[in-house]
Amino acid sequence: MPAYSDLVVEHFQNPRNSGEMTDPDGEATTANPVCGDRMRVMIRVKGGRVTEMRWLTRGCPPAIATSSFASELIRGWTLAEVEALTREQLAEGIGGLPKDKVHCSVLAADALRAAIADYRGRSGSP
Repeated sequence: MPAYSDLVVEHFQNPRNSGEMTDPDGEATTANPVCGDRMRVMIRVKGGRVTEMRWLTRGCPPAIATSSFASELIRGWTLAEVEALTREQLAEGIGGLPKDKVHCSVLAADALRAAIADYRGRSGSP
């Protein structure tokens, strides 16, 4: 079993901001067909900033932990800042992930970019 950082364990055991969001401003679902992890992200945007992120993730502990971590990390960020967030930044921010679990941070970063694209499409915002 891979060794996980204390922060990964904390977010897995005590996930934040999990659950449905009524009438999100943007949402997206991403999945990894190899491992079966699936992540749905819902965001609320006000004044060009993400004010809330909710998520539903089915997957391994690091997938759940990175979903929770991302939901706290991006609160208050501009859309451009969230779009620029990389999987490496997510993995590093949560204390690192074993090489075979980095795909979990890819899911979170991809889902966030897709949710912002959905928001832009709905709102007509550039």
